[in-house]
Amino acid sequence: MDVSKLMFRDGLMDGERILVTGGGTGLGKEMAEGFLKLGATVYICGRRQSKLDETAAELMEKHGGKVVAHACDIRDADAIHAMVDAIWADGGALTGVVNNAAGNFISRTEDLSVNGFNAIADIVMRGTFYVTLDVGKRLIAEGRKASFLSILTTWVWSGSAFVVPSAMSKTAIHAMTQSLATEWGRYGLRFNAIAPGLFPTKGMSARLSPGGQGGNSKNDTNPMGRAGEMHELANLAVFLMGPGAEYVNGQTIAIDGAGYQAHGGTFYPVLHALGDAEWEQMRAMIKGTNEKDKAERTTG
Repeated sequence: MDVSKLMFRDGLMDGERILVTGGGTGLGKEMAEGFLKLGATVYICGRRQSKLDETAAELMEKHGGKVVAHACDIRDADAIHAMVDAIWADGGALTGVVNNAAGNFISRTEDLSVNGFNAIADIVMRGTFYVTLDVGKRLIAEGRKASFLSILTTWVWSGSAFVVPSAMSKTAIHAMTQSLATEWGRYGLRFNAIAPGLFPTKGMSARLSPGGQGGNSKNDTNPMGRAGEMHELANLAVFLMGPGAEYVNGQTIAIDGAGYQAHGGTFYPVLHALGDAEWEQMRAMIKGTNEKDKAERTTG
């Protein structure tokens, strides 16, 4: 990310303590860098301790400050509780949580197994709720204010073919965002979400566009003719998590160059026409990516 394009003043987030789930790679890493650059202490978690340590060292070398890495499988509520205990012991309560950890892959729904569905739902829906509940209960008990941000997709408004587990799970978190904004607003807790369009990352491309065949992976379908740039996402995340926007609550904001308005931001237009051989080829590519990723995990 080009941090010179962050639109906020240095020191804006001094004193903030933010947990970014899935913060070792992809969009989570980019947002973590933005928060760190602006003065926050950042905690990142994921399932690969080596990758988390690498990211923490890289970001601190670039910007100073403090990034703490925790290997944690957010599908495990007990593991989350232990991680949050450690964070509280390391300087006190969090002031913010970014629910970014996710999983997804393209598949015809008739090809899905129960395990395949749960692989997504357990991370995106259940894991996000487990993190939010554990941190939220502590903040309520201590009478502290904080902000929660979840990373969704525009499918929460329309659904999307070929990513049904993700569409269902992200929609559940969209509902959680709206529900807790009203229920827990009285405690000084805010809940918002971002629905990004195409922001290419290695993991996203490998699972949603294997071999370049993903349905919403082309810039030429976007009204602005390009993908999003990481500093644009980081700027929106800082706006929602930092001081000065405390009256923004219960909102899911798209950042997709009007792609949703133009074509729904879904996978249907391209993928509906693929045949068995093409799906089998993509399944093999995704399986190879998953096996490589699993071999590097410290947890789960």
